[in-house]
Amino acid sequence: MDKNDKNYKRVLIGKRIAKELKDGDYVNLGIGLPTEVANHIHGDIRVVIQSENGILGVGPSPVPGDEDEDLVNAGGGLITGAPGCAYLDSCMSFAIVRGGHLDMTVLGALQVDQKGNLANWWIPGKMVPGMGGAMDLVSGAKQVVVAMEHCDKEGKSKILKECNLPLTAKEKVTLIVTDMAVLKVENGKLRLLEVADGYSVDDVKKATEAEMIIEGEVPTFGV
Repeated sequence: MDKNDKNYKRVLIGKRIAKELKDGDYVNLGIGLPTEVANHIHGDIRVVIQSENGILGVGPSPVPGDEDEDLVNAGGGLITGAPGCAYLDSCMSFAIVRGGHLDMTVLGALQVDQKGNLANWWIPGKMVPGMGGAMDLVSGAKQVVVAMEHCDKEGKSKILKECNLPLTAKEKVTLIVTDMAVLKVENGKLRLLEVADGYSVDDVKKATEAEMIIEGEVPTFGV
């Protein structure tokens, strides 16, 4: 499959993030790309996915033709309920988010920088529906994983030395997974953990403005 294909990138990123999940984890998946993670959770583990509109126990994406239009996530996307799922009001749902009960949240981003700062809600001068639950999620979750394409539509790096868009949160991101690489935030720099199939370490260097720590032979990941 073409590495520039949108669906390939989505599956690549979602599948790689799913490998970070452990048995018993409680996880929130953000709108859009992060929801792909639910489709790749290994069958040997039980992960409880929370959606802040009031669902605890989100399942994988519905099979075409078997959708329930009344069952949606926080972004209005159609979902399924895993066995034993529960429906909550907003107060209870955000008590889970803000109370430190989530092991991980996975969000998209406009920009991330080497200090773990996140900008994912507003480009000045453009219309914005609001921040949603992003600020609560990154503050309450034990791990904050960013799922996004490495560069913007103009080919510019979205992984910077310092974000220049309004921040969602400061120094909260722990891991970044893109269509090119897996990067860990470490002491104000980014450690290159893995490179996506079809790319080289040099490709990642050219596409990344932030400073990176690169040691030894870097393994690859793919679909």
